[in-house]
Amino acid sequence: MGRKNTLIDAQNRLLIAASGTGGHLFPAIATAEKLTDYHIEWLGVPDRLETQLIPSLYPLHTIAVEGFQGRLGLGSARILGRLLASSIFDVRKLLKQGRFQGVFTTGGYIAAPAIIAARSLGLPAILHESNALPGKVTRWFGPWCTQVAIGFEAAAQYLPKAKTVYTGTPVRSQFLTPQPLDLPIPENTPLILAMGGSQGAVRINQLVRQCAPAWFDAGATIVHLTGNNDPEAENLKHPQYFSMPFYDNMAGLLQRANLAISRSGASALTELAVTNTPAILIPYPSAAEDHQSFNAAVFTKVGAAFSYRQSELNSESLASKVLDLLGDSEQLSKMSDAADRLAVNDSAERLAKLVRELLQGIEHY
Repeated sequence: MGRKNTLIDAQNRLLIAASGTGGHLFPAIATAEKLTDYHIEWLGVPDRLETQLIPSLYPLHTIAVEGFQGRLGLGSARILGRLLASSIFDVRKLLKQGRFQGVFTTGGYIAAPAIIAARSLGLPAILHESNALPGKVTRWFGPWCTQVAIGFEAAAQYLPKAKTVYTGTPVRSQFLTPQPLDLPIPENTPLILAMGGSQGAVRINQLVRQCAPAWFDAGATIVHLTGNNDPEAENLKHPQYFSMPFYDNMAGLLQRANLAISRSGASALTELAVTNTPAILIPYPSAAEDHQSFNAAVFTKVGAAFSYRQSELNSESLASKVLDLLGDSEQLSKMSDAADRLAVNDSAERLAKLVRELLQGIEHY
């Protein structure tokens, strides 16, 4: 992991603005790990995940930033006004006092004041967008950025006025090397991994538990990551079933899994790609602008996954689809190869190189 690199040459100083979820934080952390020649400080929001992850790694500064909901109307204009009045001023002050060379951000609402403050001071602003359909902040402020790095090539079409470069999305370093799995699962047993994202997914959880008896009968083991919001999480007990809210060793789990059942957030898909894990994707139906469906389409187009809307599935159809795949090793192998073709294993290195070049005034092509 990173470190408070206070002995680095004072000329190399970078402010990273990343907040809220693992999908924003982990790619930023992975990139920061490659920038060992930089003094890095972090910009976040109070009471979000970064307050737990970052202080042991880098100095953390926090500002208050509200989200943009719906279309850009009166409510959004008021929020933008508050940003201009307070958050941007705070970030400008931090950038000047800290003598930072520029800003790297992974999008989300905190990106807006970070980008505006940096550009108003003539400093580079580099934004990484992990989704195939860029978020509102990326679409609004991408053209302001020195460069927008994209996790999916498909994102470029939605950013016609921004200068984009395809880098993939960084993953934590443990995903790139074999990891042992500390669960008592026999080596030759088919393993189904069900995961609903960082918060879990109650509807997926319900479907998985309903399908489980058929999968047990076929000899499969299920590892089920339920999240913390499922009141029925403890309802199923079986020797071939491991249920937990989350699991620290996701790299080892994905490397071992024969098939994953997953939402299609960008971070989950990146991890599926680098571990070459075949998947059934069920995009979160309430995701902003249905962006998870755009992410899933990238995987289905190349044959790395099958994607179904949540409303299309019931326990019978999901149970059948999983059993068909587990019984077709050739199909699973093709899906694994397709996922491998989507993987960008050196994404963190690409982003770190881009940051160095832009902060040192070298044009990137």
